[in-house]
Amino acid sequence: MSHMEHIGYDILLGILSLFLVILGIVLFFICRKKPVESEESLPIRLCAYTYPLTDIDAATDSFSNRRIIGQGRLGTVYAGVLSTGELVAVKRIHPLLVLSNAGFGFSSVIKALSLAQHPNIVSIIGFSQAPGERIIVSEFVGLTSLDFYLHENNDGASLLDWGRRLRIAAGTARGIEYLHERVAPNIIHGCIKASNILLDEKFCARVCDYGLSFLASREKRGLVGYVDDKYWRERGGGATRESDVYGFGVVLLEILSGRKCEEGLLLKWALPLIKEMRFDELLDPRLVIPSEIKPLVRLAKVALACVGNSRTNRPSIIQVAKILNNLENGGE
Repeated sequence: MSHMEHIGYDILLGILSLFLVILGIVLFFICRKKPVESEESLPIRLCAYTYPLTDIDAATDSFSNRRIIGQGRLGTVYAGVLSTGELVAVKRIHPLLVLSNAGFGFSSVIKALSLAQHPNIVSIIGFSQAPGERIIVSEFVGLTSLDFYLHENNDGASLLDWGRRLRIAAGTARGIEYLHERVAPNIIHGCIKASNILLDEKFCARVCDYGLSFLASREKRGLVGYVDDKYWRERGGGATRESDVYGFGVVLLEILSGRKCEEGLLLKWALPLIKEMRFDELLDPRLVIPSEIKPLVRLAKVALACVGNSRTNRPSIIQVAKILNNLENGGE
């Protein structure tokens, strides 16, 4: 081998060695970013934090009764303070529901739900689990729901004038639209009702408890009246986009009338009034009927379309949100 050939050979080996080093570095970072998949693994975008149960216990003063801020069909909600000083809402799932869903991938579901981020929903921060325990940690929005303002506090109802009620309806529709259509994977709420719509200090609607219907899909308590009849059928039933739209229609009737759902009795009372245009009887008597009633009439007709049609003829939340956004902005 000549001197020049020897130099060329050395250069080629050097280039090849450098290429292998660079390739090794690239592969190292790729492998580090893509850990071995497991049943609990999700895309890298996941943001839910896994809290040790000891942290949750400390945040809630050992689940003190003084910390309870709400109780529902899925569990008890506590006001918690993390070690960082952050105030959070801690939902402790009922023990019987934990037992009946023991083999379900709880952490995988919560991680997927935590990807949802929108001004009109309550974000899930993290979770905790242990034998007999399933905990969901969410951002703390406040102590008041739409249900509380409308039905539990007469003074609260007067705070919700027609302008605020219209904004709450439109904001809720945007939140549901985001869950149904904008976030990936899409999320079916499963239980749209006034107590699952929180109001912050600016009376902005924030939808909570979305995607948790798997925990108690056949539990009727707290759900009857907010889902259509097809929900309860063994075949073709369950939570769907259409059942969510139905629940939202019921919420619109509560906003308009100020009355409770009462397991579906509200619909039987309200629908004939809307069809017969008897809005003086329909609208909440605690508020003065505005001189410009067209937006409320339009809102009532949207509610009628949401609850008065079969699933196949029901409007989508995209259509509903478009109409309500227009009403909120002064259109008709």
